[in-house]
Amino acid sequence: MKKILFVASEGVPFIKTGGLADVVGSLPKEFDKRYFDTRVILPKYMCMTEAMKSMMSYKTHFYMDFMGQQEYVGVLEAKSDDITYYFIDNEKFFHGPKPYGDNHIEEISKFVFFSKAALSILPVIDFRPDLIHCHDWQTAMIPVYLKERFAGGEFYRGIKSVMTIHNLKFQGVYDIKTIKNITGLDKSYFAPDKLEYFKDANILKGGLVYADAITTVSATYAEEIKTAFYGEKLDGLLNARSNDLRGIVNGIDYDDYNPETDEYIVRNYNAGNFRKEKVKNKRALQKQLGLEENDKKMMIGIVSRLTDQKGMDLVAYIMDELCQDDIQLVVLGTGEAQYENMLRHFDWKYQGKVSANIYYSEELSHRIYASCDAFLMPSLFEPCGLSQLMSLRYGTVPIVRETGGLKDTVEAYNEYESKGTGFSFCNYNAHEMLGTIRYAEKIYYDKKREWNKIVDRAMAADFSWKASALKYQEMYDWLIG
Repeated sequence: MKKILFVASEGVPFIKTGGLADVVGSLPKEFDKRYFDTRVILPKYMCMTEAMKSMMSYKTHFYMDFMGQQEYVGVLEAKSDDITYYFIDNEKFFHGPKPYGDNHIEEISKFVFFSKAALSILPVIDFRPDLIHCHDWQTAMIPVYLKERFAGGEFYRGIKSVMTIHNLKFQGVYDIKTIKNITGLDKSYFAPDKLEYFKDANILKGGLVYADAITTVSATYAEEIKTAFYGEKLDGLLNARSNDLRGIVNGIDYDDYNPETDEYIVRNYNAGNFRKEKVKNKRALQKQLGLEENDKKMMIGIVSRLTDQKGMDLVAYIMDELCQDDIQLVVLGTGEAQYENMLRHFDWKYQGKVSANIYYSEELSHRIYASCDAFLMPSLFEPCGLSQLMSLRYGTVPIVRETGGLKDTVEAYNEYESKGTGFSFCNYNAHEMLGTIRYAEKIYYDKKREWNKIVDRAMAADFSWKASALKYQEMYDWLIG
């Protein structure tokens, strides 16, 4: 039996701010329980819901030396979907209305404490993993500590570590003196081949240097981050470690996102009957949002953070032109004020044609995936992306830019071979995007049978967690032997 420990700053169902939580909540469930004992460690944030806190039972506590003080480390335990979760409790570090704050020093202290505590509780809970799977910069001190202060102990000897990059943009960077003080590492660790990073210290870099293997969340992103444009100044290190770097695309939970059983949508449907049934969701959404009620009108959806990374500057640039076309546009999300206001303006200007919903709602997101004909995702960069996987699942044809996971998961339509599950464009260019949207409109309006075949292929694609889990299992086997 191979023992695998996931350590992360968030995980479904307990706490979620983004896609990382979906990975941590979904992936461990998929491993074959006959061969893998997979458990998860998360922080116990005070902002967790009472329902989640009530699932936890107190296990033990002890005091740990941290920054010259004895800090309380409470250990709680919960079960969800047959997976054991442990929570590290310390109100000083995990208070606040949200899991993440804006104060860099506090964030670094919080997650260095969490990383050290996660390693320290292992003998106490009597679980010695063969491999610790760390996620993003918040847990990147674990591979460093495993090779440093925990290396001497018999209990920790031989434990392997994997570092998964979900988004390379966030790295935990601060001046060397501060990070040396917080981590307790001696100065030899702040050399250019270790944690030093342009005269500062970089926690994620430490994890990438010391981990036994590195993964990221799509094959294309694994290649992109070795270049200067996507590499966030770590491309040199990632090239040096390219033999240990692999891309494994994320999945989505096929029970949560299932048009046949989804409770949020008005009419359930499947690959067999979508031609008749899917449109009933469109009708209901048009009515709900005050759009022109017209079955035939092509409806394009966007569910996204409204930021530059997500390509919102491209959308802003062609919005007036796009609104001249025979389409409807439904947007859901929050983000930068300039994009929120831009969308509100076009909602006002093109009433009945554009619906801007500047908030977030799980229910409305499901309705958009189920109701729209196409789904727009023109990201500047996208390590994996989950929205395009959800839209494929619901037979809503994705229109994406060829980057990261979008390139790996959406096969571009080829009308000559009648292949493809969506439409894509290559350059980060607003009019190239508009040209691709208009090509999709042409197929939708003039070649309806072809369009329905694209939907058939989209709904037949399998991006459940099962396929991804097998690839992670292969990597674990390779590392543990």
